[in-house]
Amino acid sequence: MTTDNDDHIDWGGFGRPLFEDAAAMGLGRVGVIDVGSNSVRMVVFDGAARSPAYFYNEKIMCALGAGLSETGHLNPEGRVRALSAIRRFAALAEGMGIAPLTAVATAAVREASDGMDFRDEVLRETGVKIWVIDGREEARLSAQGVLLGWPGSYGLVCDIGGSSMELADLAEGRVGRRVTSALGPLKLREIKGGKKAVKAYVKETMASLHSEMDGETAMRLFLVGGSWRAIARIDMERRGYPLTVLHEYRMTARQISKTVDYIAMSDPLELRQRCNISESRMSLVPLASIVLKELMRVFKPKDVAVSSYGIREGMLYEQMPKELRERDPLIEACRFAEAKDARLPGFGRILYDFVRPLFPRANWQRKRIIKAACLLHDVSWRAHPDYRGEVTFDNATRANLGGLKHSERVMLGLSLLYRYQNKRGGTRLDPLYAMLDAVQIQEAEILGRAMRLGAMLWLDADKSPGQLKWKPKKRELTLVLAHEARPLFGEVAEARLASLTEALGATTKVKFDKPV
Repeated sequence: MTTDNDDHIDWGGFGRPLFEDAAAMGLGRVGVIDVGSNSVRMVVFDGAARSPAYFYNEKIMCALGAGLSETGHLNPEGRVRALSAIRRFAALAEGMGIAPLTAVATAAVREASDGMDFRDEVLRETGVKIWVIDGREEARLSAQGVLLGWPGSYGLVCDIGGSSMELADLAEGRVGRRVTSALGPLKLREIKGGKKAVKAYVKETMASLHSEMDGETAMRLFLVGGSWRAIARIDMERRGYPLTVLHEYRMTARQISKTVDYIAMSDPLELRQRCNISESRMSLVPLASIVLKELMRVFKPKDVAVSSYGIREGMLYEQMPKELRERDPLIEACRFAEAKDARLPGFGRILYDFVRPLFPRANWQRKRIIKAACLLHDVSWRAHPDYRGEVTFDNATRANLGGLKHSERVMLGLSLLYRYQNKRGGTRLDPLYAMLDAVQIQEAEILGRAMRLGAMLWLDADKSPGQLKWKPKKRELTLVLAHEARPLFGEVAEARLASLTEALGATTKVKFDKPV
């Protein structure tokens, strides 16, 4: 636990940890319910790190908004299913000790003539109070969800639900203008006149949205919502993309155009089975594709990123203290993992200082990866020794870590794989290495081998075992060991130093500090 007595510690580039402070501990476990037009989902976030883990995540496809345009009422069958789902979620929350839940409802409930009646019924039957939010508030919360993963982001956030689609501006990490529309696939499905009429309506509505956003183009577009994620998953399948992690997946306008055509030409049943997409979600994908194609044409984004974080994460972000919001989600999540799972919590900071001289030209993005690797270097120690390398790679590439590009995930994973083994080839992971260039692969190898050496020189979480001095032009590496660490430099440590030297293509010297 962090106390006033920790003030003497030099936290360096890491900053003082926040996840044990009182304000952050209040977010130790938070449950939220999102009552959407197509699905009802409960998420329980665990841990007060800046990028918290998903302790529980359950979704029921209820289609509350189906037929709303024609009847003006919530779908009767969907209403029954939604009430049943919320009753279940309330019971689960009670068992987890996290009641009351924070619950919001979006387009279907706010637009239906019986929406408020449904809200009141839920309160009577389950004790869950639903906040029915308007489209602008929905856009704000979705944009805040993006900020959970990308603090300081800029660009345009587009959140598509069953009955609506929202846009929000992000600049300097703050939410700006927000607009809402009826471009959700459930609404588009009810337009008379076939595909031609749908396209005309989408074109007219998108032009109106563009005007409301002052005719801006988007340098960066963040896509939020299940239909966008389904399209991204199909794009991965079409391209043969090796890392099937949707968060931070990038697409170009050309790739999106090809995928929209690919969807139109494919058999829906066969495609959804290959991509593991539910039948109810797949039924909305063709209509969502029309919207996405027009969105790209009108707003002309240069960069498109898929965000798995949306309104639910935005609700969590809403409750975060300002100081926690401003922290790097990657580093805070890794520190939380180290505190929970490492054998010597706190040594990651020492290890970072130990390996840092090997990367004198690293920019701030690369330093983040080095820090993250050092914090995670020992969290998978319980895995079987024969598989530890692959386990650490999988954990890094597939874990819920915010603020990481896919190539950075692979580089982090490869660094941790080299932390536990000297070779990387001949496994199921080989296709993923193609996401890195030769320089990145070499840096990952050097970092992993340096961590492998440093892990042999544990003293305690606050004391450095020594330092590495690196002269890249002369290719000279010097290991200067603290006097207290001298007994730790045995045969295995010598072999690991030789392995690091080989990766650097260097000559090596070992020196020992004199006793104080």
